[in-house]
Amino acid sequence: MQPLIRVSGGSPGGCVALETTLLCHGVPREQARPLAAELDEIVRAAGATPAIIALVAGVPTVGLTLSELEALLDAPNVDKVNASNLGAVEHARRHGATTVSTTMELAAAAGIRMFATGGIGGVHRGLATRIDVSADLTALSRFPVGVVCSGTKSLLDVESTREVLETLGVPVVGFRCDRFPAFYLRESEAGIDARFDDEDQLASFLRWELARSNRGVLIVQPVPEHESITPETWDAWLSAAEQETQGVSGRNVTPKVLAALHRHSSGKTLRANLALVKNNARLAARLAARLAR
Repeated sequence: MQPLIRVSGGSPGGCVALETTLLCHGVPREQARPLAAELDEIVRAAGATPAIIALVAGVPTVGLTLSELEALLDAPNVDKVNASNLGAVEHARRHGATTVSTTMELAAAAGIRMFATGGIGGVHRGLATRIDVSADLTALSRFPVGVVCSGTKSLLDVESTREVLETLGVPVVGFRCDRFPAFYLRESEAGIDARFDDEDQLASFLRWELARSNRGVLIVQPVPEHESITPETWDAWLSAAEQETQGVSGRNVTPKVLAALHRHSSGKTLRANLALVKNNARLAARLAARLAR
């Protein structure tokens, strides 16, 4: 697979990959364009080049043009593409929004070493009765990209997700935190492998570790405190959202539950989501700028 690569205004080493599942499936449609523009501005202000990644009419594209992004956001149906269906969507010449796993795969093929997202996928609850584990976890063990996120989504089994990352040999490092965050929640019961408080030291570690292991590195930082949600409030909202989305399965689970959470929280979860994504893009851009020096 040869992705169409555009790196305008910088080298791949100074780029920050941005996924399109967030824009097409993760936020309300009216929020997608303003969010894309703000992420672009945040990354550039920190000295890096944004590279939005997607399949455009089946073509794996790293660094969407504005017209390509508009076409994707205006399309009535855009496939949510992970590692297993990437080839099928490409072969069928359909539009595809990349998840963490496919964003990592295409970013690595383009030589991009930093990627910013909200939260990775992970192990779903109820694993004893039905196996449901995100391809994001194996992608982190396959592609040498630093992924800045706020842990895994709080609706998943956070502790089991952290255990799988350890099993796969994926280093999990915290930026100014000592616990593994859980998206809307600033911390969970799970730990991390190392803590960094200085961006230069973290960039130095990333440069060394990505080359040493040829695997990904997960960099976690909590949602900004003023937008975080208490565990008690979160549990109540999640219970209501899960009741509303009973019967939904497969790739549709997370976007459907997230949409229900936005409604039950009167937009609080959406505001937290936007805040942490922007915060992660800023850190990823600062690290990318240092890696490109």
